[in-house]
Amino acid sequence: MSVREYFERYQQLTSVEQTKDTLIEELIRRITELEGAYQQEQLDHDREKRFNRDIQFHEIELMEQINRAKAIMNREPFIIVLLDGDGSIFKDELLQLGEEGGRKAAKELSLAVEDYVTDNFSSIISPKIITKMYINMKALCDACVRGGIITDPSILDEFLRGFNHSFPLFDIVDVGTAKNAAHDKIKETFKLHLYNCHCHRLFLGCTEESPYPGILEEALTDVELSGRVTLIEGIPFGKNLESLKTHYGCTRFPGIFRDSKINATWAPWKAAVATKPRSLLTPSPSPHVAAPLSRTPSNITTASNSAPNSLTPASSNGSDDFQLVRSKPASSRPKVVERNKFGQRVDRLDVQNIPREEVNRIKKLKLCNYYFLQGECPNENCHHDHSRKLTKAELLTLTAVARMTPCRYGLECDDPECMYGHRCPQSDPGKKDCYWGSSCRFNTAAHGVDTNIVKVTKV
Repeated sequence: MSVREYFERYQQLTSVEQTKDTLIEELIRRITELEGAYQQEQLDHDREKRFNRDIQFHEIELMEQINRAKAIMNREPFIIVLLDGDGSIFKDELLQLGEEGGRKAAKELSLAVEDYVTDNFSSIISPKIITKMYINMKALCDACVRGGIITDPSILDEFLRGFNHSFPLFDIVDVGTAKNAAHDKIKETFKLHLYNCHCHRLFLGCTEESPYPGILEEALTDVELSGRVTLIEGIPFGKNLESLKTHYGCTRFPGIFRDSKINATWAPWKAAVATKPRSLLTPSPSPHVAAPLSRTPSNITTASNSAPNSLTPASSNGSDDFQLVRSKPASSRPKVVERNKFGQRVDRLDVQNIPREEVNRIKKLKLCNYYFLQGECPNENCHHDHSRKLTKAELLTLTAVARMTPCRYGLECDDPECMYGHRCPQSDPGKKDCYWGSSCRFNTAAHGVDTNIVKVTKV
């Protein structure tokens, strides 16, 4: 074999070696790349494992937080009932029962709300019921007296006390005579609880007046919020609320609330004691004519020679029973209200000298003040007693009991026949405190009144 042939064979072998080396180098590079990629994947995988594990731990922690939050949210679930006293007026028979009627109204309202929630919202378990009624008590009292529902304004005070004492979360709030006071309070309370997670349902008893249509329209922008509201229709809604109530739940409690406003059924002057001084209303009947009586009770007679509304013995046999006598006066003497040097009304009655046990006994008899002290009772459905024969001492005590109920016009009252109190009977002249302290039913101005009479107001 020639040298050239050996050289050619050498070149062939060299070419194969180079190809082999190149292949090996390519394989090494590829392995290096794959190893790097593998290591990166391994790092990514380890990172993903750690991340997933962290996410799982975080998810578990979040779920625990959510469960704790739900437990807190469900810990004190409640339903709130907001009532505007102008649109939600309790039935006459409840108002007439005084404190007992207040307790009965609260219980029946609580049961009615519970039944409605049970029938319509079974997911709400054992909620507390909060009831807030905002009302102008003076306006309600005036309407009830003029409507013949009650004759004694203190009955409504007793009703309020009975309602408020029935359940810890039930309140009737007297907002006074300020315009829109009830509306403003209900508006803010409604908005506050609409977004409250603990409040599972809102019941709203309202009227046509602003701002109710506005806040209900605003709540419609969020279906979840509007779905939490139920309207209570007492006095029928007008067109403004009638169009809105289709978007909300709506119910009526006919056994609790009236379905109409209170209409006056007797002359305003008869309600003077409970509403306005008689001089600001229709004048009293002429003093030359005996006042008409709607009833003729057995303990009231008419005599021609006695002074008007005087007390005379019921018989000539020595009995201590006394009768209220209405008669035609001998002259047309004007009626007067006695006043002190400050122009404040002074009533001649020393209540403090009447034994407390006697006062309590007379209170328990539930006597009709109008019947025994003014000779007539304008309420045909009056629940108070009209049948007793009163002694002079008992009549004096009943007068004292009536004076324990504050007159709504206080020391400025100029109704000579007003039988209610104008100054605190337990307060001595010059002293601004009394036996009852801060819980006294009379306001501060009615304490420490000077009882020296220096002038009179003719009526």
